[in-house]
Amino acid sequence: MHIMEGFLPWQWCLVWWIVAIPCLMLGIYQLKKILAKDREALPLLGVTGGFIFILSSLKLPSVTGSSSHPTGTGLSTISFGPWITAVVCAIVLLFQSLFLAHGGLSTLGANIVSMGIVGPLVGYSVYRLLRNTPVNIYITVFLVTALADIFTYVTTSLELALAYPAETGGFFSSFILFLGIFAVTQIPLAIVEGVVLALVFKYIIALKPDILIRLNIFSEEKINKARNEQS
Repeated sequence: MHIMEGFLPWQWCLVWWIVAIPCLMLGIYQLKKILAKDREALPLLGVTGGFIFILSSLKLPSVTGSSSHPTGTGLSTISFGPWITAVVCAIVLLFQSLFLAHGGLSTLGANIVSMGIVGPLVGYSVYRLLRNTPVNIYITVFLVTALADIFTYVTTSLELALAYPAETGGFFSSFILFLGIFAVTQIPLAIVEGVVLALVFKYIIALKPDILIRLNIFSEEKINKARNEQS
């Protein structure tokens, strides 16, 4: 998801910024609304930002010659939804491009779309689908996190394929090629990241379940059931 500076043609950089800006504006609006209603959400927001920054800064080399990163967006997606997550990711990606040489400023829009918008949107859709069902909280958290991670890289593959279609086979051939490059390390990473966040939620449910109840992340009944299963 960290497409480097200068790698995309300027036309595609512009396209992805056009996609990203309305989503960021909606996220800023929702963020102001939440903080005006409940200032106690601010510490959790900070934790989600730190979680994204740390995990997505881990650069893991791939046998394909590329590199992969966890995204860390699952916690923010479940806690605050996709649009606020887009804002948090935009801040994280900006700092990473400036201070860690992860990604670039010209490609920031494309990186926001993949990591901050599409990935969280897919994860949030899964969360909304499973939230009020009998499915275990930890399975829900795992699926949200893993799928948000995977679809971040599916989107990155799409962005790269659109910019650089193969001479033989065009866009589709290029898209499959980029997917194959990322899949080798990203699928195992997505599974590990899903397990880690499920364990984080297990910790929160054991010690501070009131946070999840107050923000209406999961119902009190479902949280109490998860606590009883831990006992």
